[in-house]
Amino acid sequence: MNELTKILLEYSSFNHQEIELISDRIRHRELSRGDYLLKSGRIARELAFVTSGIIRVALQSETGDDITRAFIPEYHFALNFNSLNNQVASGVSFIAVTDCRLLVIVEQDLTELGNTIPHWQRFLSNIAVKVLSNKMNLLNDMMLQDAETRYLEFLKIYPGLANRIPLSTLASYLGINQSTLSRIRRNIS
Repeated sequence: MNELTKILLEYSSFNHQEIELISDRIRHRELSRGDYLLKSGRIARELAFVTSGIIRVALQSETGDDITRAFIPEYHFALNFNSLNNQVASGVSFIAVTDCRLLVIVEQDLTELGNTIPHWQRFLSNIAVKVLSNKMNLLNDMMLQDAETRYLEFLKIYPGLANRIPLSTLASYLGINQSTLSRIRRNIS
């Protein structure tokens, strides 16, 4: 819980009493590899914080291909802010790539915290802004880079992740096929 407290304080200036209120509403959840935290087409009903494991954010292309858009590693929030805040269906799925342990606050408790803590909504907005900003920076960089540079940047941004996720998932994220990724990995080894 100490790591979560540090993260909470990064996004907002919660006092001790507010941290206690938040902590009292946290539930522990485990996901097995392949389990969904949120399925595309459903409305998000919770805020999750990954304490161990990796979640990927994926969507289905018009041709039915599974495309990985992002990874959520340990000590990061898993949140579809638009779906949760506006009560609209999610366009992406959140899927456990590995076994995961999460700290979760469900919708009813999120509402209660919003009614109790004056800057709770700003806290959620700050998370969403940081996630979107990071995603936009990554996507902009990836569009301008060749496949090898994208892979090397991935290794810098997500140290240790490449050995924990399936090759097909990583290739999907990088926008390349598995054989190209295998060749790149061989060349830089």
